[in-house]
Amino acid sequence: MSRTLLALLSVLMIPAMPLEAAAKIGLKPGTPDIKSAGPLAFGPAGILFIGDTQSAAVFAIDTGDAKAAAKKSAVNVHGINEKIAAMLGTSTRDVLINDLAVNPASGMVYLSIQRGQGAAAVPLVLKLNSQGKLSELALQNIPFAKVQLPNPPAPGGTGRRNRRRQSITDLAFVEDRLLVAGLSNEDFASNLRSIPFPFQDANRGASIEIFHGAHGRFETNSPVRTFVPFNIGGKPHLLAAYTCTPLVKFPLSDLQPGKQIKGTTVAELGNRNNPLDMIVYKKQDQHFLLIANTSRGVMKVTTSNLGQAESITKRVSGGASAGVKYETIKALKDVTQLDRLDNTQAIILTRSDDGLQDIHTIALP
Repeated sequence: MSRTLLALLSVLMIPAMPLEAAAKIGLKPGTPDIKSAGPLAFGPAGILFIGDTQSAAVFAIDTGDAKAAAKKSAVNVHGINEKIAAMLGTSTRDVLINDLAVNPASGMVYLSIQRGQGAAAVPLVLKLNSQGKLSELALQNIPFAKVQLPNPPAPGGTGRRNRRRQSITDLAFVEDRLLVAGLSNEDFASNLRSIPFPFQDANRGASIEIFHGAHGRFETNSPVRTFVPFNIGGKPHLLAAYTCTPLVKFPLSDLQPGKQIKGTTVAELGNRNNPLDMIVYKKQDQHFLLIANTSRGVMKVTTSNLGQAESITKRVSGGASAGVKYETIKALKDVTQLDRLDNTQAIILTRSDDGLQDIHTIALP
């Protein structure tokens, strides 16, 4: 519930409403005009946030999937992209899985999908239950809200030059707000936004500067690829991973609209590598990060020394690593997406060399 709403309720002497009801304030039935389904994140009461990079907007969708499951069931599906293609009546080359998110209440797996290619591509959100059954999240006459980003990159370009596609690279919900990483159209293009929820107008976000160890310089135009909220020294932070591959911490309190902030690079995880997804979990009284990467497998990072970690400010040459240590989980290969299922398990999406994609449930290492 937003702090503004809480204050208003207090003034009016109206009892504060349950979080589930408050989360749905501002959501109105209709058909959201989603142009692309990219990063996903869950908030309270089964609210699913969908990043639409083509529109440079974020949608909050009431999935109706808010009932807590007594026990989360494992999900294992071989050839999930083949099953999706068969369901949609198309081929696997026209199915792109953009993101995976697990509803923390029910354990249901949600997938953001692009069907087709180019301007004719159709965005979809699919649900996958523990029996391996796929169904579509119908986006007609559904309660939703939309927030438009005010300063996105202009459309156009291909591949990495398509900066509009990087207007939203990752999402996370924390307390009463949605955190959005991506690029803006400003000189310091790397951007982090903290948007109150229920939605108000999106702010211009904070401009981000980091030291990139593998490149040996400060950078302001490389977007955060994936991030997680995490408390360090009792204070809320973000841990963010970048291409090639710095790991950087930011105090959440620094994310003020229009502010230029400098992150603390706590690790260089090796060049010629792209982080794909990241989760945080607790095991044996310690917290760990699990980071899926394009070239260096899945990294397990111990977080116990993050508060004392010195900032990397000198070049790290030869593809070496530096700063906070990690270990590679050799049993996890070809992981492209991951999310926590519960305190002991995670759901992963893998892709083999022949293009076949699988969904597995794994024990957190």
